[in-house]
Amino acid sequence: MATVILVRHGRTTANASGVLAGRTPGVRLDETGTAQAARAGERLAGVPLAGIVSSPLERCRQTARAIAAARPDAPRIATDRGITECDYGSWQGRALKELAKEKLWSLVQTQPSAAVFPDGESMSAMQARAVAAVRRHDAALEAEHGSGAVWVAVSHGDIIKSVLADALGMHLDLFQRLHVDPASISVIRYTGTRPYVLATNTHAGDLSWLAPAKPSRPGKRSRTSRSVDAAVGGGAGPSATS
Repeated sequence: MATVILVRHGRTTANASGVLAGRTPGVRLDETGTAQAARAGERLAGVPLAGIVSSPLERCRQTARAIAAARPDAPRIATDRGITECDYGSWQGRALKELAKEKLWSLVQTQPSAAVFPDGESMSAMQARAVAAVRRHDAALEAEHGSGAVWVAVSHGDIIKSVLADALGMHLDLFQRLHVDPASISVIRYTGTRPYVLATNTHAGDLSWLAPAKPSRPGKRSRTSRSVDAAVGGGAGPSATS
């Protein structure tokens, strides 16, 4: 029952100027984005992390480094192209206000499962490789560190929205109903029964409740070893005694 914390990179110069950065090299966090990444690191400082995996693009690696810098015991940052930005093809580097006039724009908004970016990838392919990468890392970290493993994936807005949509059982055509801001934190716990979406697009608040609870006496099960069935009525929350 591992848990992934999905962190979008902080605001970039491209975000601030309304440009679709895509995979353009050299796009970095601006002053606001740097502060946002530092705050995300502070929020996660009390959560034991089994791993940090980042998109290889600079803005995500900067954010991942800020998360690691907030803790003395940070795991090594790994990168995975599976959670890199969507390949927007010839849309990359163009102003959003110009792209909004393109015929494809409305398809991206209403039926993204059918959208294929010119000289780029389809949004369906984007979701498939991102979900596969997250689930692969989740399973590997659980196998190595146990069912209470918590890890971070630092990625991009559309990538995180597509992973959340998969976890929620939403069709990709509905994923534009989700919102993922720069440096926001979303949380999914994967189990053998189903994924559980524990939080989306959060900007503040204590996250120490994500740390796996230790048994209070020998032989007692920890909170993370309980049944993965959904609690009828909603349950008592993470502060409840196991």
